Order: sequence, then C-alpha cells, then structure tokens
Amino acid sequence: ITRAKVVEACREQGITVFEKDFSLVDVYSADEAFVTGTFGGLTPVTEVDGRVIEADSLPGPMTQTLSQLYEAKIKNYLDAIKQ
Repeated sequence: ITRAKVVEACREQGITVFEKDFSLVDVYSADEAFVTGTFGGLTPVTEVDGRVIEADSLPGPMTQTLSQLYEAKIKNYLDAIKQ
C-alpha cells in the first residue's frame, strides 16, 4: 500500500516513475535509495552488500520530497475520513 501511494503521489506531481526489475549494478550506482513499508513509510537505504550509497544528506533530496508527498497524502486521507 505504501509503495502504491508513493507511486500515485509521484504521478500526481509529474515525477517520473519506472516500475521495473533492476540489477545490483543499478543499486550500486544509485544516487539515492529507499524502501517503503507500512511501519517505516519511506526509509533511506545507506548501504547494500557493504557498499555505501553515497548521498550528500540522509535522507537524500528525492527521498525527502517523496516522504513529504506521502505524508501529505496520508494526512489528506485522514482528514477526509474524520468528516
């Protein structure tokens, strides 16, 4: 559910989303990485197989943006069901 809501938020904001299989080479060369989950929302990934995913800050700028969009989406949903 969390991943679907993040993808939905991206599409609503015009942020390109690719849903595809990827290799570890793709992961190793990523500028940023995150995982999604019900409990953790968007959680930055800092290391995979002992290789550090370099980022100027954690969470990175895209992860921060997507977290804010996701949180706003959840807040809007909760506000709507309270009425």
